[in-house]
Formats: sequence, structure tokens, C-alpha cells
Amino acid sequence: MTSIIYVGMDVHKDTYSICCYDSRTDRNLYEKTMKATTQNVLRYLENVKKQLGEETMFVCGYEAGPTGFGLCRDLLKANYSCVVMAPTSLKHTADYRIKNDRIDARNLAKTLFTKDYSSVNIASPKEEAIKEYCRMRINIKKELKNSKQVIMAFLLRQGKKYTDGSSYWTIKHRTWLKNLKFDDAYLQEAFNEYMISINTLEARLKNIEARLEEIAQDKEIKAKVDRLVCFSGIEVVTAVSIASEVGDFNRFASAFDFSKYLGLIPAEWSSGKSVTKLGITKAGNCYLRRLLTESAKSIKKSCPQAKKSKRLEDRQKGKDPLVIAYADKCRIRIKNKIKHLEDRGKNANVATTAAARELACFIWGMMTDNIA
Repeated sequence: MTSIIYVGMDVHKDTYSICCYDSRTDRNLYEKTMKATTQNVLRYLENVKKQLGEETMFVCGYEAGPTGFGLCRDLLKANYSCVVMAPTSLKHTADYRIKNDRIDARNLAKTLFTKDYSSVNIASPKEEAIKEYCRMRINIKKELKNSKQVIMAFLLRQGKKYTDGSSYWTIKHRTWLKNLKFDDAYLQEAFNEYMISINTLEARLKNIEARLEEIAQDKEIKAKVDRLVCFSGIEVVTAVSIASEVGDFNRFASAFDFSKYLGLIPAEWSSGKSVTKLGITKAGNCYLRRLLTESAKSIKKSCPQAKKSKRLEDRQKGKDPLVIAYADKCRIRIKNKIKHLEDRGKNANVATTAAARELACFIWGMMTDNIA
């Protein structure tokens, strides 16, 4: 008879702490800390199999973290069952204040047996590479935003105020920046260096976005991107980011589950007769949540309901009529929702967040063929 051994692994950059759990005897076995390499884990599993002296099937698992999915992929290639567990789904015992790697490995092994966890989607290496490329773009955008804030603070300290309008980084504002002169040579040199940094980052960002336009044609994500760009507010770069971040949309049983994954559902803190509703949980993928919020803002500013922008028409050209009709339905519904909420006196950010949740539900329906 084949026995099942559950192997919890607490993984870190330098070390792996491993523990086997035998559900038949309710015992933790063969606890060990080793250098963080896949070969060490494979040798450990082979040695355990020899010591048990019987047909043994291993179910391995570890908590998702900065070490990525390399260990899981290597174990699957070696024909070992392995899952990566979502940290937010793991339960903690009453003695959680006593924490170390050995105890963590024990808890993970026991959790594998009870199946009281949610597994993380393991993207293909190509999808993960595209996702990392998209996240690199987001990080450069953050760096660019920070650089712009730094130079504006520098100008304010020097008494240089832009008075020709209320919007910064327009063509008019950039012309004003270009013509700025400082009496002190050191100040002029500092200003020039700030501008060089901004211009360099903008050029890099432009090249990256052009590259993402090419990546959108990769067969790994092309079908998903072609559908996503039919939505108002979602252009090619955003569509590539969404497709690479989510991977398999069918892993979500419903639109609510997808919204929950994005942290866009309302939080609640209720007990007994006391019912307290809070803002969104924000307990999900922050990259996607930010992208959908920006898309919702874009829909709000788009053309009136009866019209489509030329760019949207170009993106929808040649696509399935049912997909286009569904995307148009989304656009009209979201514009109405935002208007309705703002007319009721809701804050603009609250209305935009509600629209982002609505957009997430429409995206799930589109990508899982639940088009109604």
C-alpha cells in the first residue's frame, strides 16, 4: 500500500528547513535544515524514501515568497507533487508567537495534509518573464514620478514657480523648464542633471512600451490581449500586464473571486448586532488593482456613451462581434455607475474604485467566456 508523506518546506535565500508529516501516526519526521538548492531537496526526498522502505508518495509545499517558483518547477520536473501556498490563506495556531523555521516547516506540512490553504497559480516560464518585464516598467514609472517630484521641490526651494497654468509636465510647462536659467553655476548644473535624469527615464519608458507592443504578439498571450484591448481604458500595454499577471483566469470560480484576488471587495468588521462596513480590503494583487483603477479613470474621461474614440475603434477592428458588444456594454455600464455614484455625492475616488471592481467582473466574464 502506498503511503502519503506531506513535506513542508520553509524556504529562504540561504537555507531550506524541511519537515515530513505522517498522517497515519500524526508524527513529524526527518526534520532537517539544508543549504538552499534543489539538489539537496531531491537527495533528502530520496533518502527519506529509502529509510521508510515502502512505496511512498510525497506531497511537497512551501509558502509563496521572494524565492519564486523555481523550486516548485524543479520538483515537478522530477515527478514530485508540489504546491506553492498563498500566505494570506495560511492559518496560525495560538502559539504563533513562538516562531522559527522548524516550527514553520511543521505547520506547512500539517497544512498540506488538512488542505487548509489556497495554492498560487504557477505561471509558465514565458508568462513569468513577461510579468517581470511589465513590473519593470511599473518600477521605472515610479522612479520617473519620484524624479519629477524631486525637481519640482528643487525649483520651489529656489523660488521658481510656474504660473502659466495649473497643470505640470504639459508642453507649455516643459517649454518653461527648458528656458529656466540660474545665476549660480552649481544650481544650473544641478538643474541640468535633474532634467537629464527625467529625459533618460522618459526615453527608457518609451522604448519599453514599444517593446511591450511587440511582446503583445507573442503566442503565449496574444489571444488574451486581443480580447482585453476591446475594453475602453485598456490599451495594449495594460492588456499585456493584466494577461501576464493573472495567467489562467479560469482558476477563479466567479467574478467575485477575481475581485477578491485584486483586493477590490469591501471589508467588514462586524460582531453581534454591531455591523461595520469598511473600504476595500486591498488584500490582493496591488499591480492589477492599480491598473484597473487607472483604466476606470480613463473610461470616466472617455467619449460620451454614444461615441467611441478612434483608438478604441482601431483596437476593436476585426474582433468577434460578441466580444465587442460585451466590451461596449461594460463601457456604458461603468460610465453610468460613476455618474450615478457621483450624483449621489460619493467621493470621486470611491466612485472610481467601484468602477474598477465592475471592470474586474467584466474582464473575468470576457476571459472565461461568460459573456452575457
